[in-house]
Amino acid sequence: MGFKKDEASSSSHVLSIPREDTPLLGKNQHLSSPSKTFANVFIAIVGAGVLGLPYTFKRTGWVMGSVMLFSVAFLTYHCMMLLVYSRRKIESCSIKAAKVSSFGDLGFAVCGPVGRLSVDVMIILSQAGFCVSYLIFVANTLAYLFNYSIAKPDPRILGFSPKAVYIWGCFPFQLGLNSVPTLTLLAPLSIFADVVELGAMGVVMVEDVMIYLQNRSVLEMFGGFNVFFYGLGVAVYAFEGIGMVLPLESETRDKDKFGKILGLAMAFISLLFGAFGVLGYFAFGEDTKDIITTNLGQGLLSTFVQLGLCINLFFTFPLMMNPVYEVMERRFCEGRYCVWLRWLVVLAVTFIALVVPNFADFLSLVGSSVCIVLGFVLPALFHLIAFKNELRWHGLASDAALIVMGTVFAVYGTSSSLMEILAKKL
Repeated sequence: MGFKKDEASSSSHVLSIPREDTPLLGKNQHLSSPSKTFANVFIAIVGAGVLGLPYTFKRTGWVMGSVMLFSVAFLTYHCMMLLVYSRRKIESCSIKAAKVSSFGDLGFAVCGPVGRLSVDVMIILSQAGFCVSYLIFVANTLAYLFNYSIAKPDPRILGFSPKAVYIWGCFPFQLGLNSVPTLTLLAPLSIFADVVELGAMGVVMVEDVMIYLQNRSVLEMFGGFNVFFYGLGVAVYAFEGIGMVLPLESETRDKDKFGKILGLAMAFISLLFGAFGVLGYFAFGEDTKDIITTNLGQGLLSTFVQLGLCINLFFTFPLMMNPVYEVMERRFCEGRYCVWLRWLVVLAVTFIALVVPNFADFLSLVGSSVCIVLGFVLPALFHLIAFKNELRWHGLASDAALIVMGTVFAVYGTSSSLMEILAKKL
């Protein structure tokens, strides 16, 4: 059972040649040290989803939101390790020394073409969903900075909403960026994007503490059951990056320590996300907005932070879309570069961004649907099949529970998020 090099499915976050088997910090002939592996995990997971956490904590209550966030982090770590164990099992049992380089390869190894197709579909939907949220964030932030005023809460530009104008304004530039066949030259921009995001998170958290000490907002600890799936979707979205776990483990120098390094990275990211969400909600209480940076007002520092995040996501867009192109060009163009296919995908993503009213609502939709399937259901299913003759009853029960609960949560959470989005459109 062998795999061609060009069969690797793509993942969630890349910096060099954007494929799932590409090292995150650039092409490197040497295996990664523990510190570099830690950094790679951090880069792969931390994304725009964190910006919707304060608003989510407002909806769910800060205690319920925190518990949900840490629970999702633990389950994400568990499912990442299920992929690692499954890959090791497949490779150790293969007579022809199959190389499982990616999530898609693993799906093909355990379920054949159906397994690869399932991963490919989820990759396309999740990556495109991330990019829709990027456009929504950029457009809403620019509209808030340059067009919003108390006197004109519903401004218009040539008869169109500012959000629509800014989304269509990004469109021709994204056509150009997404036409680049190889994105190696854009790799430094992705590193810059992560540095900007970390800096922005630091500024926002410091501002949150100062504002909370002045205002002491009234806070809710627990929301109702009706917001459980909403919070779950955003939390799952925040921990994007499960598709990178197999390439990251492959390039780790000491593979026996990979689980420990991954666990430490996930714990650190969880604490960072929890602090960001809690502090944002503590600072603004019931006035917390779906994009937390818009709560900071329109001062000079706030403007620089928000513009930096917009630049971050604008240049991250083509990097995040490249896994979609890799899958679609492999399936529909025999692996050949196709600019028209790329342009059609960018157009579709743009149209979806135009009709979605709320950044955090869309995070919940993507997290509740494809991210739950990709992050929990498929890893548990592949692990169950790979170890079907060796698992004890508790292992079988654990995998089966993840599959069943993940499927139920995905169906119910998706319908709940869609109804909330449609209700706001009507």
